[in-house]
Amino acid sequence: MPMYPNLAAEMSRNGITAEKMAKRIRINAATMSAKINKKDRMKLCEAAQIRDAFFPGMSIDYLFSTELVERLKEEAIR
Repeated sequence: MPMYPNLAAEMSRNGITAEKMAKRIRINAATMSAKINKKDRMKLCEAAQIRDAFFPGMSIDYLFSTELVERLKEEAIR
């Protein structure tokens, strides 16, 4: 499961790839993939650039929420 499930869902709905986002914020695709899939890798300024470029009607809080991931991890521990 990606670290940001809402972002992944919106990317899928809108046909946006990690490669497209990487080009937009001027980083390589592997780095973008790591930022999407690993906790604490995404900088706020990068999240804002992605939101502004691809999802202007959505909040950063929604797109980059990790609540579902954290809840699933807690349930797996139990």
